[in-house]
This record gives sequence, structure tokens and C-alpha cells, in this order.
Amino acid sequence: MASLSQLVDSVVVTTFDIDQPEVSVGRRADNDIRIDEISVSGHHAVIESVPNAYLEGTVDYYITDQSSTNGTFVNDLRISGRQRLNSQDLVRIGWNEFRFVDEDENAMEKTAYILD
Repeated sequence: MASLSQLVDSVVVTTFDIDQPEVSVGRRADNDIRIDEISVSGHHAVIESVPNAYLEGTVDYYITDQSSTNGTFVNDLRISGRQRLNSQDLVRIGWNEFRFVDEDENAMEKTAYILD
């Protein structure tokens, strides 16, 4: 299973499981992951879980910015459109830092994406 762990000074303070096909992140109460902080837009980003077309039983995770004011960053690069997440990626939403962890990602899958 995958998760998004909120970091403060590189220490995990909260962990959110990515346990649905689509998980919304934002400041409003109707989000699956609610971050009540001014730099986070009402509906800031969406994380999708998508079955991998080539590796049976494997799930790929993608994050999409929802036209937020302060942007969504993966490994310090602002994303535009849909961005694949790899285990241990750092995700910044507003001023909040998270580490994406996919316990099921294996070395073979990672190599397949590097060679792609």
C-alpha cells in the first residue's frame, strides 16, 4: 500500500494512506486529505492509483495539480499536468512537505521506467 507522510523538519508527523483509486488533497473539508493551512488551495491536488498495463498486480501512482495558487512540486520541480510518483519522492503542497512511500514498488518496476 502507498502512503503520503507529512514531514516537519524531516520528521514524519502524520501519515495518510492512499487507499482509494482517487484521493483529493486540499484545504476544504470535502477532501480525503485535508490540510488546514493558508498556502494550500481548497482543492489543491489529486493522487490517482492506476493498475499498471504491463506488470500484472502492480499499481502506478500519479499526482495532478488542480490549478492551485501555490503549485504542487515533486522533488522540487513544479508539476504541470499529471506526474508519476515513485517511492521516496518528496511532494510539496503549498508550504507543506510530504514523502510518498510505495511499499509495493520493487526494483524491477523501477528499472523498467528508467529504461522506458
